[in-house]
Amino acid sequence: MATRRSTFRSRFFQYAAPALVGVFFSFSVPPSPAATLTPAKKPNVIFVLVDDLGYADVGAYGGTDIATPHIDRLAKEGVRFTDFYSNAPVCTPTRCAFITGRWQQRTGFEWALGFSAEQQIRNGDRYEPIDDKLALGLPTTEPSIAKLLKAAGYATGCFGKWHLGYKPEYGPNAHGFDEYFGNLLGHADFYTHLYKDGTHQLRDNTERVEVEGYLTDLINERAVRFIEKHATEPFFMYVPYNAVHFPFQVPDEPTSRMDPNDLYKGTRDDYRRMVERIDRGVGEMLAALQKHQVADDTLFIFSSDNGGERLSDNRPLFNHKQSLWEGGIRVNCLMRWPAGLPKAKVTRQPAITMDLTATIAAVCGATAPSDRPFDGIDLLPLLRGDAAPQERTFFWRVARSDRFQKAVRHGKWKFVHDGQLPMLFDLENDIGERVDLGYRNPDVLHDLQRRLAEWEAELARNPPPVIVH
Repeated sequence: MATRRSTFRSRFFQYAAPALVGVFFSFSVPPSPAATLTPAKKPNVIFVLVDDLGYADVGAYGGTDIATPHIDRLAKEGVRFTDFYSNAPVCTPTRCAFITGRWQQRTGFEWALGFSAEQQIRNGDRYEPIDDKLALGLPTTEPSIAKLLKAAGYATGCFGKWHLGYKPEYGPNAHGFDEYFGNLLGHADFYTHLYKDGTHQLRDNTERVEVEGYLTDLINERAVRFIEKHATEPFFMYVPYNAVHFPFQVPDEPTSRMDPNDLYKGTRDDYRRMVERIDRGVGEMLAALQKHQVADDTLFIFSSDNGGERLSDNRPLFNHKQSLWEGGIRVNCLMRWPAGLPKAKVTRQPAITMDLTATIAAVCGATAPSDRPFDGIDLLPLLRGDAAPQERTFFWRVARSDRFQKAVRHGKWKFVHDGQLPMLFDLENDIGERVDLGYRNPDVLHDLQRRLAEWEAELARNPPPVIVH
């Protein structure tokens, strides 16, 4: 791992320079004319979702110690978001929000399924605990982006970590994916593909399979194969990597094994090698698109399911995964689509994971069910310059027995309630959330609290059948 330098010059080029470049591009690069951004046919869509990636872990966001040339290419040839958020600070709820395009609270999935989950099932007007960690999953009665696109004539594939239910009735195939390969649960040994407790979770569609190989490599291979197979028809491919979630096992060391008693052991250099293998996969997918002459007609999206964890670099943000501070929920997002988006654009338009669902549906000619409309919005008019920037409001909630957090962002303001006093931050001038301005701006603080109360009241009108928190 590259040695970190402490001089002013190195810090400037590592963090300040990318920000200044972002300011320059956001004002100096005009949107391409609409006529040049009108695709001739339905675009293909690839969504790569990394697990627990830190904000500064790729070069496009100021990283220097991890080589990510292919991910950085997405930024150079597309759009980079500075203020993009995951729907939650942990895995399952963000994935749920993407698949449904709706607040994850509507289905009750507010925390990660698995050994740390606190689960309840509704019985009449009350909730009762349920201990079976493999019992619950996202019901197929909920809308699914894969089902919508399948109905619109798309081939659909999912390769990687599902984490929305272990049973077949909750799996990717049941939610509209023609093809699936990957791990069903929240983490896996990258070589044996077992869960912490020894549960075998690797599936090829619904069949249990045992395949040799490093999990990221296997996902990369299946993703490329899907592109090769469907290059002559519209396709939607969702690639939710298990990396760089623990265990921190590196590629090309097949004797490595997860230690259930120490899941978190590892070094920054181990982490680096894991991220670089993801970057290789992104490069292989781009190469396959280019080979089949569909690269310009493919909307390629890259993001993370939440902020980085212990080995990640979240600078200049504060805190990390599992928290509602910026380090837990502000994430990378890159979008490349030569036929439909500007090149080398940096946007400060705040956006959130479930916006990707609405955006993908819009560009592919699909619509949400009338009784379950998307909570996210189509971002393309904003990115093309066809619509004015929007001052939006986002909400987050963690309500566990050992942790209570709520947060709201509206415009430049961020309200954080971390179990103690309510706090207010000006993210334009204090991205690190160090100076509480609530006492100076009580009207703003009260307005955000009011918005939060109204959001929670709206959700409460239709209580979900389960609660995972």
